[in-house]
Amino acid sequence: MEEPKGIWKYWDLLIIIGLSLILDVLIFYAPNSLARKGLGLAFVLFFPGYVFITALFPERKELDNLERLALSFGLSIAIVPLIGLGLNYTPWGIRLIPILVSLTIFNVALALIAIYRRSKAFEPWIPWITLERIKGELEWESSSRLDKALTGILIIAIITSIGTLTYVITHPKPGEAFTEFYILGPGGKASDYPTELKVGQEGKVIIGIVNHEGRNVTYYVQIWLVNLTWENQTNTTTIYEMYPLPGWFNVTLPNVPINIEGNWTPQFETNYTFSIKRPGDWQVWFLLFKDNQPKLPPAPPDGNYAETETRNLILKAINGTIQSLKLNVHVKE
Repeated sequence: MEEPKGIWKYWDLLIIIGLSLILDVLIFYAPNSLARKGLGLAFVLFFPGYVFITALFPERKELDNLERLALSFGLSIAIVPLIGLGLNYTPWGIRLIPILVSLTIFNVALALIAIYRRSKAFEPWIPWITLERIKGELEWESSSRLDKALTGILIIAIITSIGTLTYVITHPKPGEAFTEFYILGPGGKASDYPTELKVGQEGKVIIGIVNHEGRNVTYYVQIWLVNLTWENQTNTTTIYEMYPLPGWFNVTLPNVPINIEGNWTPQFETNYTFSIKRPGDWQVWFLLFKDNQPKLPPAPPDGNYAETETRNLILKAINGTIQSLKLNVHVKE
């Protein structure tokens, strides 16, 4: 079969230009499609190195096919991080859109340069695969049986490696499941918390929850007023008083995907107001439970749960076993 002529001499480079532009469209209109994942793989791991090598060495005699194939993958792995490094020092940063635009411009520009260089080459290299070419490249006819067997094993290994890499990239492991649990000051910022109050004075905070668990979750929030001390030398915590504050609540939230590109937005927030009727140094503990909450024993006559098993909730919160938040409050007369 004869080599292509006319515009078909540049079929590989024109395809790369077309696929790069198609990928841009797929990312915006079909971001979860298999085609987007497959094209994205080639867009990052093959196209940049291929157009660079083709532009740099347009003549057939300069490199053989296997060298061009290997360098296309190797240089792509080098070029893409360098583009990312450059973007890191720009106002756009290393984000999806700047990376997509930069790589698209690189692929299209180098492909156009390669087309021009190939048109001026005396004996241009044009990728045109035939069975005869493959045999000649591998020196198949003059190879021994052992060499043929080893070559076959190498080809199978390469195909298997590419297939495995494609599967791993197109079927990523699910991200870590977690819940954002936070409190803000009354102004909606992580400041101006009510840490200095008078007896009976109201303190206001905002409680926030964001579900990244990968499923719908019913959250239960308990709020406790605690008086405790921690002994540094013995590393022990002693709870003297533990009273439930009013305003416990539960809420069911759907999963929210993690968005590292856009601005962070809250999912659920609620205003919470509390007051403390006795002076001293207190801690207001916000405990978060998923799907169900532990049952409490009957309330003691004085309402102090410190002498019951319920105190273990605070101990677990201190140890990090229970997701929790703490607000230190000094109450004056």
